[in-house]
Amino acid sequence: MTSVTTDHRLTGVPVWGDRIANRDLDLVPRTATTADRVEYDFPGVEVGVAEYAEGPTGTTVLHIPAGARLAIDARGGAIGLSSGFEYFAHAICLTGGSVYGLSAGSGVADELRARGGNRGAVDDLKLVSTAVIYDFSARDNAIYPDAALGRAAIRAAQHGSVPVGRVGAGASASAGKVSYARTELTGQGAAFGRVGRARVLVVTVVNPVGVIVDRDGEVVRGNYDATTGRRGRLEPDYLAALERGQRPTAERGNTTITAVVTNVRLSDRELIHFGRQVHSSMNRAIQPFHTALDGDTLFALTTDEIDLDARDGADSADDPITAIALGALASELAWDAVLRAAR
Repeated sequence: MTSVTTDHRLTGVPVWGDRIANRDLDLVPRTATTADRVEYDFPGVEVGVAEYAEGPTGTTVLHIPAGARLAIDARGGAIGLSSGFEYFAHAICLTGGSVYGLSAGSGVADELRARGGNRGAVDDLKLVSTAVIYDFSARDNAIYPDAALGRAAIRAAQHGSVPVGRVGAGASASAGKVSYARTELTGQGAAFGRVGRARVLVVTVVNPVGVIVDRDGEVVRGNYDATTGRRGRLEPDYLAALERGQRPTAERGNTTITAVVTNVRLSDRELIHFGRQVHSSMNRAIQPFHTALDGDTLFALTTDEIDLDARDGADSADDPITAIALGALASELAWDAVLRAAR
């Protein structure tokens, strides 16, 4: 366990009951932010955020105008997901608001449709996949990202940097929820890497029941005990409860949602396993991960711009080393992104 001082705690234990929501206020999307940023160099990939400060809650959009092939890895017992098309996407929408926040993805699709002249041919359809986090426990209202916020987020999308911290979809994310009294706020993280011609960008919104763990094995966010000023893993609390013959406790409403984009050409099978490899690796940074109380989704995308090997017409699924090596790079970046969300 680690001794800490913290300003990341929730303001109080949630009180459930009637709350104000979108129709009760005159909400105006906010896209300007003073948040820290992670720089990236990946032409053809744009990132934008928009928030309702009254939440706070928000939406983060990764826009790939030319489109990208897509594989989705969804795990845990509380997944909130809507896919425009399972194998291809022009945009990924990461958003707060739980199931109500899915409407933000509709706003992203609506904006892309309008940009395309409202053309309705199959080849003109703009495909948006959306994943949500449950962020109502960190605030005293039911304001959610709606279509207007989704439109604002993609309109704000630009190349070159990703806002990180309590911003966008991570505005009210939290972690370490053995109880709400010990929960701490997290946020949105990102990391970018380039090795040779290969590029990888990771954007993640970290909202797990588990705690955030750094590369030294120290808990850096979540399960904070105010009486001792220390953080610790959830497992000792669980085991102690079992030894006492009691039911272990943990709070519901948890999700970590992630997008990882590369420019390396991968077969469909390679892309699926690339996504699985990266998603599985994130359990080093989030412990526990993929639980029955989490709804974890990772979108793996490739823009198919470069080949790293000569395939000679062979089935690349028989030679997956490129995807494995690329997954190793992306896995380290995913850990960096999770830690960036917890600064």
